[in-house]
Amino acid sequence: MAEARDNPADLWPAPPPAKSTPEPRRWVWSAMSPPERRARLRELRVWVDWLRYTAELHNELAPCWYRHRWVKELLTALYLGWLRTYEGDKSPGRELAEAEWINTVHAFKPYLKLSACIGGHEEPPPPPPPAPGADEEFEMYLATSPDTTDPARHPAEAEVMRMTAELDPPL
Repeated sequence: MAEARDNPADLWPAPPPAKSTPEPRRWVWSAMSPPERRARLRELRVWVDWLRYTAELHNELAPCWYRHRWVKELLTALYLGWLRTYEGDKSPGRELAEAEWINTVHAFKPYLKLSACIGGHEEPPPPPPPAPGADEEFEMYLATSPDTTDPARHPAEAEVMRMTAELDPPL
């Protein structure tokens, strides 16, 4: 019978597991269970509060941002991009990732502003009902339009063929 002293490695405690960076997450609000949705929204709120203060978005981002689906989607994209940028991908070619993320924040600013909610939250108007016959008209378009029925052809097909002919001239 072998004893612990037969293998000196058995005397040492096991090394801690290697620290690995968690995989970047994808958030699809409608695919989350209600408890997960609430937990993620709390997580997002903490980050949005930080972003409002850090990026001085007080005038661009209404306090009721979480009640507006599209703004919530934009902020989710910014948050997950921030996680990937500052905690995730360190591969070559990503040297300006932080600057790119900051540029994205500035590009999103006009879409974060909710003019209707300046004086307090306003519910967005409900979507209009579909026009009578809209489904049939759409299906007719799919069946008859050249956009959906023409054979596949790449717009640069002729150019690719010309370039290929130049590279491989006939003998």
